[in-house]
Amino acid sequence: MNFTETEEQQALRRAVADLGSRYGFVYTRSKVKSGQPTDELWLEAGKLGFLGVNLPEAYGGGGGGMYELALVLEELSAAGCSQLMMVVSPAICGTVIARFGTDAQKQRWLPGISDGSIIMAFGITEPDAGSNSHKITTTARRDGTDWLLSGRKIYVSGVDRADAVLIVGRAADGNNGKGRLKPVLFAMPTDSPGFEYRAIEMDIAMTDKQFLLFMDDVRLPPDAVIGERDAAMAQLFAGLNPERIMASALSVGIARYALDKAVRYAKERSVWGAPIGSHQGLAHPLAQVKIELEQAKLMMQKAATLYDLGADLAAGEAANMAKYAAAEVAVRATDQAVQTLGGNGFASEYGLGALLATARVGRVAPISREMVLNYVAQTSLGLPKSY
Repeated sequence: MNFTETEEQQALRRAVADLGSRYGFVYTRSKVKSGQPTDELWLEAGKLGFLGVNLPEAYGGGGGGMYELALVLEELSAAGCSQLMMVVSPAICGTVIARFGTDAQKQRWLPGISDGSIIMAFGITEPDAGSNSHKITTTARRDGTDWLLSGRKIYVSGVDRADAVLIVGRAADGNNGKGRLKPVLFAMPTDSPGFEYRAIEMDIAMTDKQFLLFMDDVRLPPDAVIGERDAAMAQLFAGLNPERIMASALSVGIARYALDKAVRYAKERSVWGAPIGSHQGLAHPLAQVKIELEQAKLMMQKAATLYDLGADLAAGEAANMAKYAAAEVAVRATDQAVQTLGGNGFASEYGLGALLATARVGRVAPISREMVLNYVAQTSLGLPKSY
């Protein structure tokens, strides 16, 4: 295994870091306060080829893999301008369409996802299902050649910015909502009659909002179905493994941002005639964060590499572990950064106080740390199933 990134990957990292430095935390904070999305950054990232770096060149992408896309999100997050919809639009939706869509579907969606002119959200979680995706009740039934889609989804990111939502449902003429989930994936335009959404009020300072979706006999044409019907879990996990890898990248970037702020402050802040970073009470916790950050990043890179090699099963294990490790270090890094800065840790100019809640999200979403532990216990260790 080669732990040195290629010249192309290093160049991509530098280019994305340069873009992030031109926007950064101040830009993101201004957008949060005004309730506006970060459209300028999103569109410039798309124009530069960063958003679609993982998608096929034939459809406007960069021809890279999940490693490169994770690299992009990590660098933007480390610059203080995380882009949550990168986890969703190019990673989940773009990957699923690229792997399982028809040529016509790829032509319709992928060029826009690549350049940022099209955003696709992803709807899987339901109010009464939570993490148990096998209880999904969103159902599509046939009406001639069309489909009529009905159901609810909750905690769907960025619907107000999205042109379409990739909905996970089940066919009414299949298992009728009973038994194991055999998902049918629908690309549903957000201007479809019968579709409504409502923002969920959140205490987290993020530019992308969360929504509750309502679908009441939304009529969709046959070509709205992405991939094969009754494709069991294979198509779904083709998008969920990238989701976990990208969630790891976001958390790794947050941890880097917080650690950088803390280290800079610890070098510059002098009390009793010496920089506070010279005291082991602060130096050791920061060193521990650095170690845990590098460990999480390595697991994220392993997961992305395995996924790009087509080793879906191994990638699933690594992606879950990476998501867990990255979320934990992001929380630890932001908390220690605030502690290092003392009162200044809550001052708006440093951008750490609000980041505490944002980092904490990684322990809950897109899948909780407890469900990751269940997965590792049962899949990696072979322990009896607990639920």
